Amino acid sequence: MNYDIIVIGSGPGGYVTAIRAAQLGFKTAIIEKESLGGICLNWGCIPTKALLKSAQVFHYINHAEDYGLNKVEGSFEFPNVIQRSRGVANKMSKGIEFLMKKK
Repeated sequence: MNYDIIVIGSGPGGYVTAIRAAQLGFKTAIIEKESLGGICLNWGCIPTKALLKSAQVFHYINHAEDYGLNKVEGSFEFPNVIQRSRGVANKMSKGIEFLMKKK
């Protein structure tokens, strides 16, 4: 197959570039070793932010009195926190996959 543009990597820069190139009428391909979204979306930035959000919510629960709320005892299941983080990343990767099919 012949392409006008080949984008290497589908991270935040790659998939946006590929979508825009397709919108402009270029026959575009993306080369990605693993999942759409690259390292940032699948293993780095996004899963880390999901983990940090869980930690923040846990902190709020354990410091409810600081916010004028009745004391609440919080606990967590680390495998569930990881599962949520992976779910957030997978959902976002599927969103990029949808955009790729659309363009």
